Amino acid sequence: MTKSKSAKSFDQLIEDNDDITYKIDDWPPWYTTIILAFQHFLTMFGGCVTIPLILAPALCIGNDLVATSELIGTIIFVSGLVTLLQTTFGVRLPIIQGGTFAFLTPTFAILSLQGDCPAPPPSNATEAQLADATDVWQERMREIQGAIVVASCFQVIIGFSGIMGFMLKFIGPLAIAPTIGLVGLSLFSVAASRAGVHWGMSVLTILLVVMFSQYLKNINVPTPGYTSSNGCHITKYPIFKLFPIIIAIIISWILSAIFTAADVFPTNSTQYGYGARTDLNTEVLKQAAWFRFPYPGQWGAPMVTVAGVFGMLSGVLASMVESVGDYYACARLSGAPPPPDHAINRGIGMEGIGCVLAGLWGTGNGTTSYSENIGAIGITKVGSRLVVQVAGIIMILLGTFGKFGALFVTLPDPIIGGIFCVMFGMVTGVGLSNLQFADMNSSRNIFIIGFSFLMGLALPYWFSINPGIINTGNYVQFRFLFFTIRLQIWCLCV
Repeated sequence: MTKSKSAKSFDQLIEDNDDITYKIDDWPPWYTTIILAFQHFLTMFGGCVTIPLILAPALCIGNDLVATSELIGTIIFVSGLVTLLQTTFGVRLPIIQGGTFAFLTPTFAILSLQGDCPAPPPSNATEAQLADATDVWQERMREIQGAIVVASCFQVIIGFSGIMGFMLKFIGPLAIAPTIGLVGLSLFSVAASRAGVHWGMSVLTILLVVMFSQYLKNINVPTPGYTSSNGCHITKYPIFKLFPIIIAIIISWILSAIFTAADVFPTNSTQYGYGARTDLNTEVLKQAAWFRFPYPGQWGAPMVTVAGVFGMLSGVLASMVESVGDYYACARLSGAPPPPDHAINRGIGMEGIGCVLAGLWGTGNGTTSYSENIGAIGITKVGSRLVVQVAGIIMILLGTFGKFGALFVTLPDPIIGGIFCVMFGMVTGVGLSNLQFADMNSSRNIFIIGFSFLMGLALPYWFSINPGIINTGNYVQFRFLFFTIRLQIWCLCV
């Protein structure tokens, strides 16, 4: 898909934006800037905070809820730092950077080959037992860190060398659709395991998100506002369209708290629905520090393995493909011209640096562009780069506030599962939406899409039910084979 075709496609899908209130180089008033920046933070927060919650069980964090809250704080902090770098030195568009689901699939593959998690320490565990449990999850995290750091160096090279601009001529919708779509489909088990704790609360959360995002999205709610010309006044604001996930979480959380206080949910941990209680993890609010500054190597020095690097490259490729389309959309909505090849190369290179920083800090994930924040620009008609930079500063500040991350660790599993069902479905849908730019009457295109999706699901399943079927005695060879198969399928799509 060449640059001209990409730009033309977005021009067809996005309405004319001559009524932009603040364009990319404009500076809104300081109070408006802060409000709009915090809105960007709220828009990206739902997608960003779910990644540590997904990773925690696979990392064997177990009952260490403080560690989970520290992961949340770290990924928010790094997202803010990378947002500042991208908007200042990278593609220089008002585009938020945050954690990406594209890295989850290779991360789970690497962690699964390290074996099952040991039993969590008992409630009366000694300091030695707690230290051993901490060593387990931090060792697993360090291998993921090393894989992300080295694999992301390839992204830095591809970006700053100009290779990405050349690759745009060959990356089409048939490559993008299965690459992104399989990211969402591969996570269905994670969503089902959380939602299955109490399907009633999970379905309620799903229905709330659907109602707000699909049926109430065009309803503007009267809210107080202030301008220098009109003073205090009432303005209408599309809060349901901007914050459907956050509002759904809050409502479901409040209802769960009421049901917990009324003992609607069982008090016996062996009964179905016990995990929907809101009083299970409240102790973490007392244990978490008020302020904690994340720093590189906080979990120890990253460990680099050839197997982990090759596996993580698949996530890097998927993230790059996803970001290119975001650059064109963001430029169109913010009143900027379509980004030239050198800007895209610079953005991909800076995104690679962001992933390196995420690996060094230990988020367990990389960074990518957030499409939902680009949509917020289209709604608010505010494409100011300064607003997004202030949002990055807000993320950095809140990432150091320990109690903030701990608060979301107390979120009941069924609510998290309901959000996962919606978000993973959206990721899959975004991937499939790229097929509108391909000729699906072509038998060749139908074969490529069908074969790619089938093999992308069949091969991981086959390996999972036959763990010893390929036993060369060399972990590196196994991972290299897995990556080679995925790369061949990706090349076939191109």
